[in-house]
Parts: sequence; structure tokens; C-alpha cells
Amino acid sequence: MKKYIGEIGLFIVAIIWGGGFVATQAALDGGLTTSQIMTLRFFISAVLMTVIFFKQIKNNLSMGTIKVGVILGICLFLGFFLQTLGLNYTTPSKNAFITSVNVVIVPFIGLLLYRRKIDKFGMASSFMAIIGIAVLSLSADFTVNLGDVLTLLCAFGFAFQIFFTSEFVKNHNPVALTAIQFFTAFVLSFIAQIFMGELKMHSTASGYMGIFYLAVFSTTICFLLQTICSKMVDGTRVAIILSTEAVFGTILSIIILGEPVTVRMIIGSLIIFTSVITAETKLSFLPFFKNKQ
Repeated sequence: MKKYIGEIGLFIVAIIWGGGFVATQAALDGGLTTSQIMTLRFFISAVLMTVIFFKQIKNNLSMGTIKVGVILGICLFLGFFLQTLGLNYTTPSKNAFITSVNVVIVPFIGLLLYRRKIDKFGMASSFMAIIGIAVLSLSADFTVNLGDVLTLLCAFGFAFQIFFTSEFVKNHNPVALTAIQFFTAFVLSFIAQIFMGELKMHSTASGYMGIFYLAVFSTTICFLLQTICSKMVDGTRVAIILSTEAVFGTILSIIILGEPVTVRMIIGSLIIFTSVITAETKLSFLPFFKNKQ
């Protein structure tokens, strides 16, 4: 069990992120805008990280850590901002699917930047995860518009965030990295809020509860856990495991929001979980592949 502690932690992240869909909807229904949601979630997360881990952050703060933490924060902000902006021009299902292309992008970043060989099981699992997410959320409309392009760019932002997290955590303290990442994303979100003229914030109690979930669980706990676990699991497998967020989001939407269960949901979920099993075990439990190890 200890051998798979990193993978278990990432699954916890995926489950909590799945609940983030419900929390985000609550915040939006409560009257908050996209930039306001981002500013609040990253501000609260940055404050929590600083207060709880002040001593550890202070002892591990260096120019190198600040520099790579800012890079992660920029990638994180671009991912969330472009994803949300793209929703203004495309459908939520297409937005979710195109965002998940980051699963396929991650191993190619390693190939281009570090000339790393792409593992055949990792690539097969990546494409399998994409197929599963497509079955789970893609609509019948395959036309390309501005929203699709913006969402594809957001997928690159998330892919680089996942990849660089796996790289930077090898030489930098994960807590300090996470805190700087949040602070950077908060500053960029606040600048976007000012630019959009959305400084006045009003919301319902349920809207602020949504923000609380996003800030404490989806952001503070999840990204800290992701950063720590990325030290134990390679970037491609991290991306694949986190792609199960779509499955857990569907399950929690059914339980909390009462969405109907469809055959497509079941098939898509099974394909995604199969992709994770393939990446984690390399199908070594099958005689043919066991002999190839």
C-alpha cells in the first residue's frame, strides 16, 4: 500500500476536484463572476498556506523557488482563466473534453523539452482516457469556434502546470512552491478582476459556501497534495489519474444535483478507469504482458 501512496493521494485530489463542479455552479448561481471566483479562491488559499505553513515556507524560500513557483502560478491562472473564458463561446461538454486533452499533451512536453522517450503504455492510456472523457462529455457537435480554441489553449496551461510541478518538486519544497503558486494566481486573477470592472461582489450564502469548498478543498488541499504526490509519480501518470476528475464529477453531480444516469456515462467512466489501470500496472497481470516486462 505504501508503494502506491502517491497514486492514492492523486485519486483523492480527483475526487475532491470532481466536487468542484458542483461548488463552482453554486458560486456562479450565487451571483459571482468568473474573475471574482478566481480571486477569492486563490486569495483564501494563499492566506491559508501562509498562516498554516509560515515557518516551513520561510525556511525554504529562495529566489529559485520563487521563480519556479511563479511559473506554476502563471500556468495555473492561464488554465483556469482560458477555460472559463472559453465557456462563453462553446458548450460545457466540449469545454470539459478539450480541457482533458492535457492528458495527451503532458508526455509530449517531456519529449520536446527533455527528449524523454514516451512510454507506450503511458501513451496508450492517455489516448484511452481521452476517448473515455469524450464518451462521457462530448456532444455530437464537432464544429470548431473561438471557445474551442481558447479551451485548447487552457489545456496547454494545465498540461504545463502538471508537468512542471512534477519537475520542480524534485528540487524545491512542495509547500513553498504551492504557496507561491497560489499567490501568483491570486495577483493575476485580481488584475483580471480590476480590468473587467468587477470589484463589487455580492453573493448568496450558498455561493460563498461554494467559494469555501473551492478555496479550502479544491485549491489549498488538492494542489498541495498534487505537488507532494507529484514527487512520487511521473507526470504522465499524474495527468491520467487526475483525468478521473471527470468521472467523479459525474458521480457527484448525479448524487448531489440529481442528474440522470446514462449508458454513455457508465461506458465513459469504465474506459477512463481502464486507462488508469493500464498506466499503473502496464497490464502485467496479463500473461502476455507479464512476459514482456
